[in-house]
Amino acid sequence: MSVTASKVSRTAEVPTAGRAMWRKAAASGWVGGALEYYDWFIYAQAAALVFPGIFFPEGNATIAVLASLGTYAVGYVARPIGAAVLGHWGDKKGRKNVLVLAMLLMGVSTFAVALLPTYGQVGIVAPILLTLVRLVQGFAVAGELSGASAMIIEHAPHGRRGFLASFALHGTVAGQILGAAIFLPMSMLLSDEAFKSWGWRIPFVLSAVVVIAGFVIRRRVEESRTFEEQQDADGTGPRARRVPLVEAFRENWREILRAVCMTLVNVIGVTVSVFGGAYATQSGYGVGMSTSVYLWIQIAANIAGFFVVPVFGHLSDRFGRRPIMIGGGLAAGLLCYPYLWAVSSNNVPLTFVLAMLSWGVAYQAWNATFACFFQELFPAHRRVTGFALSQNVGLAIIAFLPTIFTMVAPPGSSNVPLTIGTLCLVITVIASIATWKSPETYRVPLDQLGNPDAKPLPREEYERLRTAESSPADSSPSGD
Repeated sequence: MSVTASKVSRTAEVPTAGRAMWRKAAASGWVGGALEYYDWFIYAQAAALVFPGIFFPEGNATIAVLASLGTYAVGYVARPIGAAVLGHWGDKKGRKNVLVLAMLLMGVSTFAVALLPTYGQVGIVAPILLTLVRLVQGFAVAGELSGASAMIIEHAPHGRRGFLASFALHGTVAGQILGAAIFLPMSMLLSDEAFKSWGWRIPFVLSAVVVIAGFVIRRRVEESRTFEEQQDADGTGPRARRVPLVEAFRENWREILRAVCMTLVNVIGVTVSVFGGAYATQSGYGVGMSTSVYLWIQIAANIAGFFVVPVFGHLSDRFGRRPIMIGGGLAAGLLCYPYLWAVSSNNVPLTFVLAMLSWGVAYQAWNATFACFFQELFPAHRRVTGFALSQNVGLAIIAFLPTIFTMVAPPGSSNVPLTIGTLCLVITVIASIATWKSPETYRVPLDQLGNPDAKPLPREEYERLRTAESSPADSSPSGD
């Protein structure tokens, strides 16, 4: 065996030492992703479909929609702050600790939305309270995916990082399906008055169930050995004095900038789900698509994503992260044109098909791959911080796009598909250029990730080691 292969084999012993542990890490990431996007989805839907009429004064449809979508966006303002605080915590105190803290904060803040009074009950206090709760949600969620995906790739067997990290994103798709599946019967079975009075609160109450399940699983996951090896034995040496946030900006500002640009591909999700929901259902746009039909469209798109996310994660281990992310992002950007045109025409069958192609397949190619790729751009001692900052600064930008889209193409506009479709395509092109400028990482050994001088393994050696570390029993994660 060559020296390189010997070194990689020793590196691979760390994540493969406990098969059950990487399964638990993947299951923990899955549940956390499900909670994060369950919260994201139910809030996004409520902001587009319900909140304009209950948390804001009546009289101007455009102002109400803008204000409601603004509360959705303001949660992302807190995410860079949460990324700095929770990312630092994850790199200094451990991935497991930040994951448990993030989940508890997310659960409490999401549950609190269900208890808020309406504008009719307390006036201007209602949107203020909604904004404050949303800020707490944004702070908490900033540490979720960064900590979960770091834990997964640091436990993963050799050559399986992309596949296993995709389960955290698989959870996000499942969370959106669950959120829509709960919102849908509420909107279909209840009268409009009952739904806006109390029915919309039920999905927020039920988030407590997911939090409890996630907390139990996360308490059983051991800290990764990669993190433990970064710590000084006595806790007072040079590593203990590091400040990951400062180091990340000083040493990895290029990677952070590129990752922020790559994160902009999330414009697809907010276009289809948030702005698309307002465009399709709010009376000011005149499309007239029913709320229940639009929720079914999003369920269909996420069901498609549910099946393809692990596939794309696996393909990123075979062919690399960059081709999957670039191809998926550009395809999704192009598909925004026909998707929005189908919505404007109230062509429900075509809207179903194009939502499944754009959001359910093309976007999921990017979505399945980015978490692993972002983690691989940073060294272990500032991995959670680098990822959290990159993702959450990018998402803070993206979160304001539904509001900007509404301002650029307000109710009554006749050129919405062309205007918004062009903006989406331009944004995905920017993200694709940033991806192309980043180094390919899938064949770089775990202990060399984030090293600018790291050399990827030759393809033949990588495939041989990858095959040696795989077995039929490793095909899916579980919490056992």
